Amino acid sequence: MAAGRPIGDLHVSAAVVIPAAELQWRFSRASGPGGQNVNKVETAVELGFDLEGTSAIGPFQKQRLLERLGSRCVAGCLRVAVSEHRSQYQNRELAMQRLGDLLREGLKPPPKLRKPTKPTRGAVKRRVDAKKQKSQVKQARQRPRSMDD
Repeated sequence: MAAGRPIGDLHVSAAVVIPAAELQWRFSRASGPGGQNVNKVETAVELGFDLEGTSAIGPFQKQRLLERLGSRCVAGCLRVAVSEHRSQYQNRELAMQRLGDLLREGLKPPPKLRKPTKPTRGAVKRRVDAKKQKSQVKQARQRPRSMDD
C-alpha cells in the first residue's frame, strides 16, 4: 500500500479480497517511548476480522482457516494488535499486512505426506562397511594386551 492512500480492502490473494466493511478497527494509546505523543494520540491499533461471519471467503476456505488459525481466534474473530510505530497510519498498514500474511499462510494447502521408503542395498552396505572401519580404527587405538593380564 502506498503512503497517503486510504486503507481499504485487504487483498489476500487474487481470489480472496476482504472488504473494508468486514474489518473492525480499534485504537488506543500506545505505551513506550514517544514523549507527549504517547499521552495524546491513539497510535496503537487492533484489527479484527470475523472468520465465522464473513461472506468474502468460501466455506471450504473458511473451514481450513478455522482449523489452522482456530487457536488465535476469540469467538470466531481473528485479531492482530500493532503498536510498533509512532504513527497510527503506519500501525494500521502493518496490521493489514500481518492479517493478510496470517490469512495467506492459513489458506495454503497442507504439505504432501512423505512416502516412507527403505534404504537401498548399497546404502545399507556402505553403512555397515563404515561401522566396521570405525570399529577397526578404535581397536587399533587400544593398548596392546600384555601377557600378565
